[in-house]
Amino acid sequence: MQPMNNNLPIGGYIRESDLIPAIVPFSHATLWRKVKSGEFPRPVKLSARITAWEVKAVCAWLDSKAQEGNKNDQ
Repeated sequence: MQPMNNNLPIGGYIRESDLIPAIVPFSHATLWRKVKSGEFPRPVKLSARITAWEVKAVCAWLDSKAQEGNKNDQ
């Protein structure tokens, strides 16, 4: 899967500070609210102080949102 956004690396993990606002257009609180409700992928705990998201999961979420938008445009 190719990343939709040139700001995303091809693979690996991305931290919250790199997600907001460059990749996802919402606030820190909204991101965590969406994670809690299951609307956004759950992060992975890489260490005691580092939480990040799999780039693959974020790309899949972005793709699903783009497809939803395309269906609404038709």
